[in-house]
Amino acid sequence: MESMLKNKKTILSFILPGLIIYILIVIIPILNTIYHSAFKWNILGSKNFIGFDNFVNMFTRDKIFIKSMKNTFLLMISSLVIQTPLAILLAVALSGNIKFKRYYKTVFFMPNIIASVAIGLLWSFIYNPEFGIINRLLEAVGLNSLKRLWLADMKTVMPSIIVVICWQFIGYHMILYLAAIENIPKDLREAALIDGVNSVKMLWYITLPLIRHMIGIDVVLMATGSLRFFDLIYVMTNGGPNHASEVIASYMYYKSFRDYQYGYGSAVSVVLLVLCLVIAYILQRLFRSEKLEY
Repeated sequence: MESMLKNKKTILSFILPGLIIYILIVIIPILNTIYHSAFKWNILGSKNFIGFDNFVNMFTRDKIFIKSMKNTFLLMISSLVIQTPLAILLAVALSGNIKFKRYYKTVFFMPNIIASVAIGLLWSFIYNPEFGIINRLLEAVGLNSLKRLWLADMKTVMPSIIVVICWQFIGYHMILYLAAIENIPKDLREAALIDGVNSVKMLWYITLPLIRHMIGIDVVLMATGSLRFFDLIYVMTNGGPNHASEVIASYMYYKSFRDYQYGYGSAVSVVLLVLCLVIAYILQRLFRSEKLEY
């Protein structure tokens, strides 16, 4: 086994098939997109080279793109602020000796394995102003003044989508934190309990420092995933009303395949790619710690 690991040809023979597939389905499409971002092209006609004009127009004249950027960052920040602490608290609660532990883990994780399209359709019915359960419940308890056109009102559409996103993915992040917490040596907890440490101090001084590495990884996954939201928003609002729920990914689709501005849509996707790389790098640097390497 050791001789095989030292043989570079053997290592290359194992890596090469996966590397070729990765280059074909990831690297080449990225390079192709960067190339087309420098053109004005409607897919069917001829390409006109315009250099960086797509990017200049995007940041100076395109108010919808600016709106989509604000919505994208709102989704990312909301996901981090809401999901991270709730997922950690749920993981801490489930790490103890409680009844029906497997049942709770399954219930919280279940939304994550359902397709986002199905989730979008489900919550579209829940938010429906005529027969949706939210407005019906408000009406039943005499709070008719709080009834809204949840997905058709520019003031409520983004908060409504954020609720759905948090509901869908919080179980996934909870499982990650639960796995990290269960790997903490029991001796540390027992020693802390003997010293009279309460649950709050246990969480703050023992649990959080020891799962900081997992928090850093999860925050990067959450942030980059939030930047790429598309299918859920497309099903629920299609970017409406009046582009109020437009995000960068949905705006890229809108410009490429509905407005037939493929070059402009490629430029939008390049901006999205750069944002993902920059934010991932910043967060990794933020959570990097020499003392917590395994």
